[in-house]
Amino acid sequence: MLRFGTAGLRGPLREGPDGMNVTTVSRATAGVVDWLRGRCLGGGRVVVGRDARHGSPEFAAAVAEIFAAADFPVTLLPGAVPTPVLAYAVRELGAVAGVQITASHNPPADNGYKLYLDGGSQLIAPADTEIERCIEAVAEPIPRVPVAESDDALVHRYLARVARLPELGGGPGARADVRIALTPLHGVGGEIAVRALAAAGFADVHVVAEQFAPDPDFPTVAFPNPEEPGAADRLLALAERVGADVAIALDPDADRCAVGVPGPGGWRMLRGDETGVLLGDCVLRTAPPDALVATTIVSSRLLSKLAQARGARYAETLTGFKWLARAGDGLVYAYEEAIGHCVDPAAVRDKDGISAAVLTADLVARLKAERRTLLDELDDFAVEFGLHAGDQVALRLADTDAAAAVVERLRADPPGEIAGEPMKYADLLQVRGRMRTDALVFEGTSSRVVIRPSGTEPKLKCYLEVVEPVADRAGLSDARSAAAQRLSALAEFCRAL
Repeated sequence: MLRFGTAGLRGPLREGPDGMNVTTVSRATAGVVDWLRGRCLGGGRVVVGRDARHGSPEFAAAVAEIFAAADFPVTLLPGAVPTPVLAYAVRELGAVAGVQITASHNPPADNGYKLYLDGGSQLIAPADTEIERCIEAVAEPIPRVPVAESDDALVHRYLARVARLPELGGGPGARADVRIALTPLHGVGGEIAVRALAAAGFADVHVVAEQFAPDPDFPTVAFPNPEEPGAADRLLALAERVGADVAIALDPDADRCAVGVPGPGGWRMLRGDETGVLLGDCVLRTAPPDALVATTIVSSRLLSKLAQARGARYAETLTGFKWLARAGDGLVYAYEEAIGHCVDPAAVRDKDGISAAVLTADLVARLKAERRTLLDELDDFAVEFGLHAGDQVALRLADTDAAAAVVERLRADPPGEIAGEPMKYADLLQVRGRMRTDALVFEGTSSRVVIRPSGTEPKLKCYLEVVEPVADRAGLSDARSAAAQRLSALAEFCRAL
């Protein structure tokens, strides 16, 4: 059967306990009902939302009706909505739980069940295994009571909140002069993203027309993830054609945001770490003293240096926003290198591509008024903190056991140096508490390699970073060349595994 793990359920649409179907969704919901009652949370409000994937309307209806039959007040969000709207609604309404039917950027044949608890955060252990035991004990039949969709008042409140985010960027900037190219990649974020940008003062938005309307078949992309090679090609072509200042791609449930920029060699997509430090600096401009920013163990170390220089606290967590959202008190910003950004944790305790898009646009506006660009800002960071260059190597193996075997071999005989640089070694499976995970960290004076098996695919994932000193802007070109050579050497080490 599908296991109730990270965030909830996710799997292929098919009959049987190993697939996403009405029966699987119904049993999962009945299990969540019993778990909530066991914690004296019965009768609290529950929010239910969905994306536009195959099966999502039927699954969302089943979830809402089962909660209603169990005497939970239910808010069923209207139509297909982005995941961040659901996370916002849980927090805004003080709900005891929220369920979003979505498979995010998985292939078209998949769907999922994402559960929010604890004020709008994704569930963590031991709740996942406890709920799974409740699901296994569910008795048939499962009662259902019809539930009508709510009006769009919560969507309007979310948009009003997002529209105020440019205040974090240090001023209104020349918003009317910013031209934006946008694609939701056939997902549910297009209309709301355009409305959010307009409410914040960005009216000159050009969309990839053939990718704008929700389409569960995702016909123009091989894989509906902005990080995938080729996924943003139509967006970058549109940005070039209309003379945009910035290009923005959302993933299908709009919780991730990828940013494209024009440069000397043409348009390119920024890495998640590049966008992460840009938005982190943007938020810290108006953050209170001793504010907290956070990222994950596989992300760039640049945010830690930025935080120290700006008088902020810094935290690292395991990968995933279920950990980042719980990084600590005073959290004002969190990001992960997989293009997830949380720019307003007081309202949304999860990654939010729409609010990240609005804040990115505001940063572009402010820089444009100063005759500068996002790349200029990144160059300034390189001069101030050193050039931080990163890459990722994903090695597809025969099965998950093969990936785990490579990590075990490294654990038994860790290399003392990688690509000619002496390395300190840390095994995160040997630490206690929340930072315990199956990952190996190799760190030298100016480079870092994190290796871990994927939790969901037969892959070995290797995260690479090198740091090159930069005396001034004139030295950036040489630093980039040196960094590229060192990253290539680290990547060769990983491929040889």
